[in-house]
Amino acid sequence: MATYKQSGKLQNVLYDIRGPLLEHAMTMEAQGHRILKLNIGNPAPFGFEAPDAILVDMIRNLPEAQGYSDSRGIFSARTAVVQYYQSRGINSIDVDDVYLGNGVSELITLSMQALLNAGDEILIPTPDYPLWTASVALASGTPVHYLCDEDNHWWPDLEDIAAKITPNTKGIVLINPNNPTGAVYPRSILEGIVRLAREHGLIVFADEIYEKILYGDAVHINAASVTGDDVLCLTFSGLSKAYRIAGFRSGWMAISGPKRDAADYIEGINLLANMRLCANVPAQHAIQTALGGHQSINDLILPGGRLRQQRDKAAQLLNAIDGVSCEVAQGALYLFPRLDPEVYPIADDEKFALDLLKQQKILISHGTAFNWVAPDHFRMVTLPSVEVIEDAIGRLADFLSTYKP
Repeated sequence: MATYKQSGKLQNVLYDIRGPLLEHAMTMEAQGHRILKLNIGNPAPFGFEAPDAILVDMIRNLPEAQGYSDSRGIFSARTAVVQYYQSRGINSIDVDDVYLGNGVSELITLSMQALLNAGDEILIPTPDYPLWTASVALASGTPVHYLCDEDNHWWPDLEDIAAKITPNTKGIVLINPNNPTGAVYPRSILEGIVRLAREHGLIVFADEIYEKILYGDAVHINAASVTGDDVLCLTFSGLSKAYRIAGFRSGWMAISGPKRDAADYIEGINLLANMRLCANVPAQHAIQTALGGHQSINDLILPGGRLRQQRDKAAQLLNAIDGVSCEVAQGALYLFPRLDPEVYPIADDEKFALDLLKQQKILISHGTAFNWVAPDHFRMVTLPSVEVIEDAIGRLADFLSTYKP
């Protein structure tokens, strides 16, 4: 009998957020167990609903959304994206510089496929959102991870970035606000990274999907407002998180900077955009209404708002556990706690997460799934209600009190 094997291109492609741990959790669910899934930032299962105006606008436009759109996306949605960035002080983006995608994920992969040849390097933060590392590897490139410093608010280490730039480096990825740490970068950090990009001719890839989910006095600065006219910047954002419509798959990529110097690269982006014909057209109609309407996310992140309360409670309870420390996230929907190796000498953090799943029916993501350098962290989402968070972290504390790796 013939055997059929996966492509060798997948050898270094990992996405453990939906990997073996989730498969084990699904098996347990099939056996009748109730699993609390704290592994993925999916707002809907936790009671977060899309604004009514977005749903109404999509429904009204369904009769006109049955055919293909322009491969970049419908004009009104791309115009809304341009106007949004203009409101942020970024005036170098034109309608034809905006590409709508089936979520940001599709556009990340597309941007890497259009750029990279074998041996080309992309600098990616560690910890990272693992799709970036996987997309670089799938495009035959080499992911090179630069350190984010937990002792300095999880901000990128500029010296480490500089030390890892080589003649093969083509670009640098910024995830701001960061997934999984929740860090929000100050202007000084962004300016330092852009200075390195300018000096070495690098493209800046700015993943800003959480830009509207900020806590306290955190301020988000768009990378494109710092890169200016002489550093090519690809900005990625969308509606999945701030507008609670992850399942609609509605994202965008906007190109700014010296586009004339990138004409050949942009031609490659256009080629790949044309090949997939277009993004989901009904969801494109959500963009103009979302960006131009009431920003209901603010009601959730301000003091007294549900997301703010849940982040505060989760961070408080985690930091109260002996041997656990957690930098309080300034943005996004996650915490990335550290397990003190002196208290919990964990050699395999995936096994740790599996043991927690088996004993407490709680599914988290282990830290090395985010290309972190040691098995001493895990990520949990802060989307559940305060009551559920209290119960979950109480069970985690009980588990840790007797855990023997």
